Amino acid sequence: MKNQAVWSSLAIGLCLVIFKTASAEKPADDGKLRIIAFGAHPDDAEFRLAGTAAKWAALGHHVKLVSVTNGDIGHWAMAGGPLAQRRTAEVMEAARRLGTTAEVLDIHDGELLPTLENRKKIVRLIREWKADLVFSHRPNDYHPDHRYTGILVQDAAFMVTVPYFCPDVPRLKKNPVFMYFSDRFQKPYPFEADVAISIDDVFQKKLDAVDALVSQVYEGGALGSEETLRQRSADDTVRCREFAEKSWARRSGNEANQAREALVRWYGEEKGKAVKYAEAFEVCEYGSRPSDARLKELFPFFDD
Repeated sequence: MKNQAVWSSLAIGLCLVIFKTASAEKPADDGKLRIIAFGAHPDDAEFRLAGTAAKWAALGHHVKLVSVTNGDIGHWAMAGGPLAQRRTAEVMEAARRLGTTAEVLDIHDGELLPTLENRKKIVRLIREWKADLVFSHRPNDYHPDHRYTGILVQDAAFMVTVPYFCPDVPRLKKNPVFMYFSDRFQKPYPFEADVAISIDDVFQKKLDAVDALVSQVYEGGALGSEETLRQRSADDTVRCREFAEKSWARRSGNEANQAREALVRWYGEEKGKAVKYAEAFEVCEYGSRPSDARLKELFPFFDD
C-alpha cells in the first residue's frame, strides 16, 4: 500500500510541528469574522464545512477546524500512533489548501466522553479563538464521538461567557452563534436548514481539501478493505480525483436539493433554484440567537 508508506513518512516529520503550533495560532484582532468548527474526527469538519470555509478564507476571515479525537482507529489496515499522525497530516494539508487553520486534539478515536475535562478543553478553544460562530455535530448522530462532540459544544455554549469557569482564559463578553452541521437523522427531530450556502463557485476547492484526506476518501477509513482500494483506484491520482468528484457532486447536490427552501430564502428564487451544490446549517437553541441581519453578517455571501 504505497499511499500508507508515503503518508507515514510525511506524518512523522509534520506532527512534531503540528502539535506544537496548531493550538498556538490565534486570529488577528482585525475586525474579521472568527469561525471555529468541531468535528469528531480528522475529516468531519472538512466534509461538512470545507466549501463555506473556503469562501470565508477568500474574504480574509479566520476559520479553524478542530478534530476532537485523533482518528487513531479510523482505518481498516492500520491504527494507533502512526494512523493518528497520518490523519493529522491529512487535515493540516487540507487546511493549507483551504487557507484555514486546523488542530487535532489528542483524544483516542472511539473514546470521547462528555467529561468536565473535555468541556473545559472546548471552552478554552472557543475563547482562545474569540469565536463569532461555532459549529458542531447535532447530539443525536449515529457515532458516539459525533454525539459527544455535539454535547460538549452545547455544554460550552453558556460557559464560554462565565468569568470564573476556566478563569485562565478570558471569558467571551458576547456569546457566539452556535450552529449544527447537516445530517440525515430523523429522531428525535430531523435536521432543519436555517442557512444554506451555495458552494458552486468553490466546489473544486472543496474537492482539493477532500482529496488530501487519502486514508478516508480513497482507502475507505475504518470500513474499507483491499476491495475499496481497487474500486477507488487508490494508487491512481487521476482516477482518485474522478471518484471524489463524482461522489461529492452527488453528496453536495443532494444537500442542495434537501435545503432548496433555505437556498431560495437567502439567495432569492432565481438564484436559489439554480444552486447545484450546497452546505446547510441549523442554528443551535443555545448561544446567541441571531437575527436574519446577523446571519447575513456571519455568512457574507448572498449578494455574490
